[in-house]
Amino acid sequence: MRTVVNLTQQSVLGEIENVLDTYPYHPYQQAFALPDLRQELITFVLSRIPSFYSPVLEEQPTLQNCEQESQLIHKLPRSPLEQQLHLQRLIHQGIYSIFQEKSEWISHHLCQSVVAACEPSHWFG
Repeated sequence: MRTVVNLTQQSVLGEIENVLDTYPYHPYQQAFALPDLRQELITFVLSRIPSFYSPVLEEQPTLQNCEQESQLIHKLPRSPLEQQLHLQRLIHQGIYSIFQEKSEWISHHLCQSVVAACEPSHWFG
């Protein structure tokens, strides 16, 4: 049985993690840990790059599958380094764009989680 795997989405998800790791935890990593914003960033990037799919057998990888994957990589319009840099630029643009567009929403959601954790205890009276 064959399954179709979106190679583009897999690489985008991994690269988003790598890029977000270079940003401060607050507010960037914290904001994009929210499922709605994470999905918006993924959509932003995926809508700006071509997708590549590959059929994958549910069996062990064979030499033929590895050769097909290698051929797919060579058909891409750029070198792997250029692809990675282009993808990273799109992710940075997406982060900036989403932060600009949703700044109030982000601050509201982040403040709710921070305020709840930092509220002083009334236990001591």
